[in-house]
Amino acid sequence: MTENYLVRIGSLIRDARRHKQMTQADLARSLATSQSAVARIEQGQQNLSLEMLARIGESLDSEFVSLGHSGAQHLRIVGGTKLHGSIDVKTSKNAAVALLCASLLNRGKTTLRSLARIEEVNRILEVLGSIGVRTRWLPDSNDLEIIPPDKLDLDGIDVEAARRTRTVIMFLGPLMHDYPHFQLPYAGGCDLGTRTVEPHMAALRSFGLDVTATHGFYDAQADRSVRPTRPIVLTERGDTVTENVLLAAARNDGVSVIRNASPNYMVQDLCFFLEKLGVRIEGIGTTTLTVHGVAEIDVDVEFAPSEDPIEAMSLLAAAVVTDSTITIRRVPIEFMEIELATLEGMGMTYEISEEYRSANGHTRLVDLTTVPGPLRAPIDKIHPLPFPGLNIDNLPFFALIAAQAEGTTMLHDWVYENRAIYLTELTKLGGRVKLLDPHRVLIEGPTRWRAAEVMCPPALRPGVVVLLAMLAAPGTSVLRNVYVINRGYEDLADRLNALGATIEVFRDI
Repeated sequence: MTENYLVRIGSLIRDARRHKQMTQADLARSLATSQSAVARIEQGQQNLSLEMLARIGESLDSEFVSLGHSGAQHLRIVGGTKLHGSIDVKTSKNAAVALLCASLLNRGKTTLRSLARIEEVNRILEVLGSIGVRTRWLPDSNDLEIIPPDKLDLDGIDVEAARRTRTVIMFLGPLMHDYPHFQLPYAGGCDLGTRTVEPHMAALRSFGLDVTATHGFYDAQADRSVRPTRPIVLTERGDTVTENVLLAAARNDGVSVIRNASPNYMVQDLCFFLEKLGVRIEGIGTTTLTVHGVAEIDVDVEFAPSEDPIEAMSLLAAAVVTDSTITIRRVPIEFMEIELATLEGMGMTYEISEEYRSANGHTRLVDLTTVPGPLRAPIDKIHPLPFPGLNIDNLPFFALIAAQAEGTTMLHDWVYENRAIYLTELTKLGGRVKLLDPHRVLIEGPTRWRAAEVMCPPALRPGVVVLLAMLAAPGTSVLRNVYVINRGYEDLADRLNALGATIEVFRDI
């Protein structure tokens, strides 16, 4: 029994390490142990203390065990029943984190309305608080008030909180305007030169920022006399790199042209917020942005991010997998059109309302009502593309939908090295999922779902996919250690219960 448990823990640690793009040697350094010890742990051949499990969880940003409270959070799901009713889509997680970073540009008070109260936001608030930024949730609301100090205490930064969110890289753009030299912690597994980091560095050099990695920190040197002399061409049309360059351009009191920019939903929200700060931006929603920056920003501003298309897709998948009719309100239709067209090609029907505007005054919303019915596998593979293509974060939900469809569907997750692997967890619930390579899976449907106990994958979207499959599986399922879901979704269990699901949150004694 103990040996089986150690093997399960070891497999979970291995998967979390790979998801963080860490080698065994990287994890060993973080734990101050040997690579051979890490290898034994992952093979289930090493006894583990609670302290060591906590240290591993901290290094891998995965809550294997938590000291100081009653343990990791789990979900017990009684599946096999249909959902019904209406549900509102909450505001965007990815926009929220960008706006929190952008608030560092402003010397005045920033109030963010209807912000997602999720773990990812909490981590950034911990970092902001540690450097002197005052934040408070306004009473009985999801509205957040942010007041900066006269000078940030960058030496006091909460290193552990910063390491638990990759968002800290978006502090580079705002901080370079006022601090000629500063350091920021970076999350384990991030190395300069990797796909996700190097594009930031290359683009920010145009503004005089030079960054090197030293002992787990970004060491940044900023020369404010340097200005872009020609358009900045991003080597990757990434959301985060586009946002970082926008934050650098916002207080460059000249004109910055950004080409191959991401026009995705969180980038648009950031642009709308910067406009409220007095920055003029041309080309919002396109791949070329022209930014007319201002040297100083000191305004009291309010802004509400738009609704989250990934959450909208999650709720749509919940309806499909449970063969249910529900109304999903406040769907940002502009960022769901390719997904809906793909679903129509699979035979899905739905009803939508007239369009109306989000609280940001720009994003187009609709209410969407699902219509249950048989689905068929698409003729071609399903793969993501930068906006306006099918959203990269929405691709995992098509694994769930494909499992309901008649025939065989191929998903090609070309962006992430290992995320497709986690979709094979659906086999534990009766899914027929075949992994072709780290990027491609074949899903055969329709599926006869069955209840099971599953350890939550350490990746956000695959974790939610497993949860939603459990809603369709007759009987009682258990999804263990759902911290990663709490990082991206607010009160998901309670909100699904309001639609007729039966999900209980519990912790081990």
